[in-house]
Amino acid sequence: MITLIVILAIILILIIWSVGIYNALIRLRNQVKNGWSQIDVQLKRRHDLIPNLIETVKGYMTHERETLENITAYRSKAMSATGIGEKAQAEGLLGGALGQLQVAVEAYPDLKANQNFLSLQEELSSTENKISFARQSYNDQVLFFNNKIQMFPSNIVAGMFSFKEEEFFEIEDPAEKAVPKVKF
Repeated sequence: MITLIVILAIILILIIWSVGIYNALIRLRNQVKNGWSQIDVQLKRRHDLIPNLIETVKGYMTHERETLENITAYRSKAMSATGIGEKAQAEGLLGGALGQLQVAVEAYPDLKANQNFLSLQEELSSTENKISFARQSYNDQVLFFNNKIQMFPSNIVAGMFSFKEEEFFEIEDPAEKAVPKVKF
């Protein structure tokens, strides 16, 4: 009789332990999804700002047609990208093209003084900062989740319920990773 009680107690403890780990994995997976949705909101905001920025810039920039066309093409590609890796690559290209636009703007003093442009530029800059923060937060959640499903003993429960590692949101554009050169 005591053996039966001990076996039942062990089984009950294992069930409670498994449920606890399973619930923790679900919570972490949902935090990863929430982190991605925060990035997605900021990316949409950036995508919505770009047409207004291009329209403002078009009137001033006559020799920068290629830069503006690249931004438009990269924006479309970024908006239609699916999956975190594809989205990261497309957003990296878009970010690089926006950086080229900022460099090109320097040659147009009238544009730099335009209030509408300055407002859009400030909003875009703010959005870029929010994207960076959201990306960092998302990657932190992914790291925590991936660690949890790889480490013993939670990897047992993760394997039983087919939890898969999440992908980090990494920028693959070498221009964004490059260190800026300063010349005097």
